[in-house]
Amino acid sequence: MSPSHPARQSSELSRRGFLSLAAAGLSATALSACSGPSTSSGPTSGKPQQIDFTGVKPAGEITFWSSNPGSSQEITQQIIDAFHQSQSDIRVQLVTAGSNYEDIAQKFQAAQAGGKLPDLVVLSDVWWFRYYLQDSIIPLDSLFTALNWDTGDYREQLLTDYKYDGATWAMPWARSTPLFYWNKAHWQAAGLPDRAPTTWTEFAEWAPKLKAANAGIQNAFQLPALAGYAGWSFQNVLWGWGGSWSAKGTFDITCDKPESVAALQFLADAVYKNKWSGVAGKDSTNDLSAGAVSATVGSTGSLVGILKVAKFDVGAGFLPGGPAATTPVCPTGGAGVGIPKKIKPENQLAAATFIKFLTSPENTLRFAQATGYMPVRKSADPSSLIAKAPQAKVAIDQLAATRNQDWARVFLPGADQEMANACAAILTKNSEVPGEMAKLRSKLEGIYTSQVKPHLK
Repeated sequence: MSPSHPARQSSELSRRGFLSLAAAGLSATALSACSGPSTSSGPTSGKPQQIDFTGVKPAGEITFWSSNPGSSQEITQQIIDAFHQSQSDIRVQLVTAGSNYEDIAQKFQAAQAGGKLPDLVVLSDVWWFRYYLQDSIIPLDSLFTALNWDTGDYREQLLTDYKYDGATWAMPWARSTPLFYWNKAHWQAAGLPDRAPTTWTEFAEWAPKLKAANAGIQNAFQLPALAGYAGWSFQNVLWGWGGSWSAKGTFDITCDKPESVAALQFLADAVYKNKWSGVAGKDSTNDLSAGAVSATVGSTGSLVGILKVAKFDVGAGFLPGGPAATTPVCPTGGAGVGIPKKIKPENQLAAATFIKFLTSPENTLRFAQATGYMPVRKSADPSSLIAKAPQAKVAIDQLAATRNQDWARVFLPGADQEMANACAAILTKNSEVPGEMAKLRSKLEGIYTSQVKPHLK
């Protein structure tokens, strides 16, 4: 049996539920190795210890480790410069600590063992929870009080992604969802309605028309590069078919259930049997921008880059649904910022002061305009953003129909890479879907048993 767990309640992870998992036990093969940092530094126990910042004076200088998601280095530095102009007590040094979320996570992990820690760090959706397990980041709630920081204006769907055990462990910053992007000129040539398909079955009916009307294109659709978060974007297809990587709000691994297998078989058939889809080698949005394919799914954080490069009108729409569900089939995603535990309270307070400024309504809008990520504050008026890029409204509208990601993807260390490997075997080597999903289930259950369960007792 897979580990089971009560449903998520009040949009927040329940520690009681996790503890019930630990008591339930598993009969899964332990994973001998998995990608990414492990959680072997020791279990957590008890309620989160909130730090008392009474009488603490913010440090005069802090470092911010970022991987500059969405080519955001320039706009982030502009916001830092504005922070310096707004006050003279705290200086922020922006450090490029890697080229992607995995790079920065590895560097942060190494610093825990004796290197120099940052004062705030970018934490992607699949990394923050393992740092909670390692007890290497702090809960932020006492900082909300210390800084008179009202979090009620943050978009609930994004803020609750970082809540666990009655505490908040990061703040949303470079947040995204996948979007369905298409080449409007290809659509027009094929005589298709100017909209995204409602379901993947509908797009499968459109694909031959796109191929026939647009001679020379590689594919009607390009699947995202599998190493680039296949586990993230493919949740959409799984949910549309009534499947999932793990049952909603649980660690009950369901990737090998009939519905999940059927969803991935649909993708495999699109590549091998029906031949209307390919698999991107590096970045499917680049393939779309170059006019080589008619459509793809990509992050909202890719929007600005697509619009800069594409020499055609770009369409952006909600993700298609499937035979079992058409909404909500869009996962949340992206990154937040957190504060390490093993630094001085003065530095933690200074870091929080900057995070409050970084994610203000004005600055989240500036960041969204420059990158394509979503404004994380409800009071941020998106009218100027939409005027510049009307497609941005789609991302904001779709946010109301998002679903929190499968726990197997975001809370099992290294699971995202295992999902990518399984999907690569199916979509680039034509391996049998049921067999690959059975192997994936065993690996995911092994990760839970060895990497997560011991730290939740």
